[in-house]
Amino acid sequence: MQTTFTEDQLKDPSVARSNEILRACVHCGFCTATCPTYQVLGDELDSPRGRIYLIKDMLENNRVPDAKTVKHIDRCLSCLACMTTCPSGVHYMHLVDHARAYIDKNYQRPLTDRLLRAVLARILPYPNRFRLALLAAKIASPFKGMMPDPRLKAMLEMVPKQIPPVSCNDDPQSFAPQSPQKKRVALMTGCAQKALNTDINDATIRLLTRLGCEVVVAEGAGCCGALTHHMGREDESHATAAKNIRAWNAEITNKGLDAIVINTSGCGTTVKDYGHMFRNDPLAAEAAQVSQRAMDISELLMQLDLPMGSDKDLTVAYHAACSLQHGQQIKTHPKTLLKRVGFKVVEPADSHLCCGSAGTYNLMQPEISGELKARKVKTLEAKSPDLIAAGNIGCMMQIGSATDLPIVHTVELLDWATGGPQPPALSAESRPYTGVPILR
Repeated sequence: MQTTFTEDQLKDPSVARSNEILRACVHCGFCTATCPTYQVLGDELDSPRGRIYLIKDMLENNRVPDAKTVKHIDRCLSCLACMTTCPSGVHYMHLVDHARAYIDKNYQRPLTDRLLRAVLARILPYPNRFRLALLAAKIASPFKGMMPDPRLKAMLEMVPKQIPPVSCNDDPQSFAPQSPQKKRVALMTGCAQKALNTDINDATIRLLTRLGCEVVVAEGAGCCGALTHHMGREDESHATAAKNIRAWNAEITNKGLDAIVINTSGCGTTVKDYGHMFRNDPLAAEAAQVSQRAMDISELLMQLDLPMGSDKDLTVAYHAACSLQHGQQIKTHPKTLLKRVGFKVVEPADSHLCCGSAGTYNLMQPEISGELKARKVKTLEAKSPDLIAAGNIGCMMQIGSATDLPIVHTVELLDWATGGPQPPALSAESRPYTGVPILR
């Protein structure tokens, strides 16, 4: 693609990077075949190729974003399926991230949009605030039908039936290995996940210590910054990310870290991109060091001696989170691990397509998200599984809100299969539609 940025424009590192990305695009349209929003809406401007044209025009002309451009950029899930499909290596993620930051700085959104986005940015990344908000939402949920804005209704519909108690395992501390030490790793405990499902981090710690890892929860580490980053709120996301970079580098300097392990794939995609995000920052070297050590839990487990397991007589439908399969290009590890410990693994049709969660997308774009959720649940249930496994809390909440099948994190199943407790989601109490536990 030909571009016409001026020399002065290209002095801005973000513009220079976007120029590189735009020039790589050859207009082939392969991306339209795997774009969820294009499949749902059928509008060229709701495909990666269409959005690329809108972004190019906006950036080249230094123009104030118009409502049409913002609408189509906002509709992007950032699922990154287009990057997996693209034969030219167009790094769409960096391009749309730049576009969102540009819009945030140069576009005046309607008041309701500004308020809603500000509330999400000030609540979701903070577990204690999020817990209080969930409690308030549970009280308000009977009145969701009266909500004037469909986005508010969507927020109330996503409130879980149970809010788990706080887990002390998420506090800064170190967990000693239960067998001869092989690695010392830092666990990213996250933010929203600590309010929505504390079983995931607990299972991760049990499994890793059982396999010979010292697991450290670093002082000062928290939200990865993805939620605000994808809203275009660059200053907020970088400030959050900087806290993690400093916290983990303190551990690297102190006793060393073999890996920074992440069990929420949406966070993993962002942490692995810290090197790019901070490339022109005084923290550049430290950020690159963090990105180099960042690993999804499945990547780390592939390096450890996960024991073989006997047949569990359970069929697991594996949902591949977009941030894992497209953002991090990890496609086989979770399935390989589940099969290794004895589960039968099946995959739904169109497994490359997004479930519609995408961070705050299901709250900001409920209609499109709802259509994608219905499609995903239909394909998962068509495999007649006993349960569904995924590697991202957002996907688990999204899919779990539309199916009676139990849905658990992959690491919970691996922990259970190697000596840990049965995942609570599989208990009789959590499965009122049958009244019997899944354990056989």
